[in-house]
Amino acid sequence: MTHSPITDAALSDRRTAAIARGVGVTTQVYADRAENAEIWDKTGARYIDFAAGIAVVNTGHRHPKVIAAVKAQLDRFTHTCHQVVPYENYVTLAERLNDKVPGDFPKKTLFATTGAEAVENAVKIARHYTGRAAVIAFAGGFHGRTFMGMALTGKVQPYKAGFGPMMADVWHLPFPIALQGVTAEDSLAALDRLFKADLEPARVAAILIEPVQGEGGFYEVPAGFMASLRRVCDTHGIVLIADEVQTGFARTGKLFAMEHHGVAADITTMAKGLGGGLPISAVTGRAEIMDSPNPGGLGGTYAGNPLAIAAANAVLDVIEEEQLCDRAMRLGQRLKQRLAGMQEAVPQIADIRGPGFMNAVEFAVPGTGAPDAGFANRVREEALSRGLILLTCGVYGNVIRFLAPLTIPDAVFDEALEILEASVLAARG
Repeated sequence: MTHSPITDAALSDRRTAAIARGVGVTTQVYADRAENAEIWDKTGARYIDFAAGIAVVNTGHRHPKVIAAVKAQLDRFTHTCHQVVPYENYVTLAERLNDKVPGDFPKKTLFATTGAEAVENAVKIARHYTGRAAVIAFAGGFHGRTFMGMALTGKVQPYKAGFGPMMADVWHLPFPIALQGVTAEDSLAALDRLFKADLEPARVAAILIEPVQGEGGFYEVPAGFMASLRRVCDTHGIVLIADEVQTGFARTGKLFAMEHHGVAADITTMAKGLGGGLPISAVTGRAEIMDSPNPGGLGGTYAGNPLAIAAANAVLDVIEEEQLCDRAMRLGQRLKQRLAGMQEAVPQIADIRGPGFMNAVEFAVPGTGAPDAGFANRVREEALSRGLILLTCGVYGNVIRFLAPLTIPDAVFDEALEILEASVLAARG
């Protein structure tokens, strides 16, 4: 079937007329149904989904165990507000995350609804526990679209532009990216200069970092850098927060990306892959830190919705039973090998990277190394026309990230790799 960029022109017009312009869309594919790693649009055209709702359905669209868990909960109750009438599966999920999040110390958990909420709560808790205000984040990082989320995010377009003053006392460091000439030593030196020139360490509540930057371009923290940050935080009494919203739940070949670094954060934020398609986020951290705010200082009406909690418990079961961490490693290795096989024919490929199945390819102008966003977008559009949904990312928009469900059938994955190679070759013109 031919894949049109706009599957339903009338529906597209309705969307434009009805929905705020700021809610951007990557495709004009209007989903009608989905199964595992495939989506069918309103016209019946089939697409292979290498976006997974931005790393949300790591366990695939409509995984039978997740659907069964949600249906069972639906037959019991859908909402009471845990702060009014609590329920057991909320407690069970908290116990499981306390056990699974890296760190050999007592932990406690709270649930919210979005990744931005998780980050906001982590900052609130760190500030309350330390009695300090300042927060340090990294250039290129993405932490949400709320005001604190925007302030922490290290990317102006489209997230900060035109929204006025950001939250105060948020500071940014360069993220160590070898391809851009920024080493781990450079980032640590910048932190030392910040402490000497602008910000007393005793005023810093938290340092917030993604183990692999998401929107920023899928750059992984280099070996040893997390341990260095851990030492800085321990020296100055600063809370280390790991934003695992996009990296979590088997995506990188470990349940959490921090496991690759042998370092435990004081607080871990998560969302996306936790709910298997239902909205839920969580904050897990050292018990004494998490217990700092007074009762009522944390929570939310929909926080830890029973249906999403049921889905999340099923997601953890599926990851373990289907050994999805191991599968992520195998899928990522195959994808990176396929991309590497194109490099000789496609000099625009500047880098292939990413742990597990959190992979990316970066495009640059041959000879100059300048970011080539146009080439990345041509690959994305060509792939879409052939039935493969891809996402771009990066501060310069020159990176394609790959986030297919970890449950993607081998035959569908092989088909997607064929489409990807054809699309990259076609993008050369």
